[in-house]
Amino acid sequence: MEHKPREQFNAVPARESVSRALALVLDQGGGSTRGIVFDACGRSIAKVQVAVAERRSGALRVEQDPLELLASLRECAQAVLAELGSRAGDCTVAGLCTQRASALAWNRRTGLPLSPVLSWQDRRAQAAVEALLPEAGRIERLSGLRLSPHYGASKLRWLVEELTEVRAAAQAQELCLGPLAGYLATRLCGPGPERVDAVSASRTQLLELERCQWSPELCQLFGIDPRWLPELADPQREFGWLRVGTRRMPLGVVTGDQSAAVFADGEPAAGTVLVNLGTGAFVQRCLRAPLRAEGLLTSLLPGDSLGPRYALEGTINGAGSALAWCAERRGSLFTPELLERGLAADEEPPLFLNAHAGLAAPFWRSDLEARFSEPATAELELAAVAESVLFLVREILRRMQPAAGRPERVVVSGGLSRSAALCQRMADLLQLEVERSAEHEATARGLAWLCLGGPFESLSGERFLPRDNPALKARAARWRSWLMESLNSPR
Repeated sequence: MEHKPREQFNAVPARESVSRALALVLDQGGGSTRGIVFDACGRSIAKVQVAVAERRSGALRVEQDPLELLASLRECAQAVLAELGSRAGDCTVAGLCTQRASALAWNRRTGLPLSPVLSWQDRRAQAAVEALLPEAGRIERLSGLRLSPHYGASKLRWLVEELTEVRAAAQAQELCLGPLAGYLATRLCGPGPERVDAVSASRTQLLELERCQWSPELCQLFGIDPRWLPELADPQREFGWLRVGTRRMPLGVVTGDQSAAVFADGEPAAGTVLVNLGTGAFVQRCLRAPLRAEGLLTSLLPGDSLGPRYALEGTINGAGSALAWCAERRGSLFTPELLERGLAADEEPPLFLNAHAGLAAPFWRSDLEARFSEPATAELELAAVAESVLFLVREILRRMQPAAGRPERVVVSGGLSRSAALCQRMADLLQLEVERSAEHEATARGLAWLCLGGPFESLSGERFLPRDNPALKARAARWRSWLMESLNSPR
């Protein structure tokens, strides 16, 4: 099929020309889609949020409807521009970020989905991953990622093996499969070749990290024909043109949510570790060259004129999602107030083995059972889950230090960072200054910075200085001993 060439756009205009420039940021997450407009100083001036559904079936399956996600993006874009009124014309660029490891299959000819979106939380392809264990070291060296059902490759293989519609499209040479970002961005931009950004592509575990190209060897290991994958977009050019009603604007940046969050306050300072506490938790240290550390990921970040950026990264699957699970097992909904009561209680919380959705960095075990050390009240159980996230953050930083050096400070963002008690415990446990970002929408603001370029106003937030906390330190030691004992038990 022939496609008309797209108009070209420089996504990073000169600073003096953007005093009135605005960026439309579309942030597609697990529970909602947000459309936010930022000005050239990094200030949010309009916001619209639309809820989206997740379908859960058992402990392993988490799906979303791709058409619902696409419709939510269009709704957010139209509504937030309507809020701007006469300033809508100042939107000079748009950006899109999505859940990095979520994946689906669709028809190249019609653009219609052939499968649901398999969420990054989905682990239905565990059997395919276990069959590749003898190749785990090679896969990690090429992709930078640990062999895990959370990444896209095993999900894509499952779609090809299990869904008749997907196999039929492959036989008709009409199949495209890959990251959620590729499907959404191409649909939003109208007719054109199926493309995806390198950051989202890297979370399929099919991209060779250091070459930033699809890897024939990884595709062969996972049983994926490279012809089924979208082409990789040129990182130095615009992705396409976003159509919003009768208006259109260049889609300058497409990337993953956590990859954008790194840039919420501009280029990360040397010695800073960024911790985003959302549905999952992500610990990242920005690098100019890829580094390796046992049990951690080497992730691709959006690059610039100086070349690619990388992150040494540790992922924690159960943060906000584990707190929601903890409340649901008691027949209630998670609320920040319940957590605050647990953190403020005089009684010590129990310990929690945080294997919710699988134990990720730096231990990588999907077969452990999430459990508490002893019964407790609902509030104390929530406190135990929150502390387990902090204990895992400390384990990740321990693995980072030999490769990247001791960090100077931690910047924490995401919904759970709104708990001052939790931030203080993080500072006490890590014995590092913790700064809570003043911008709750770290992902969106980081994407705006990538779109607009130039310095944003600093968002210095509240600082938490480390204190002596022997009770927390003792719980962390007991938790680590219990975890090591569980990891060393026969499977």
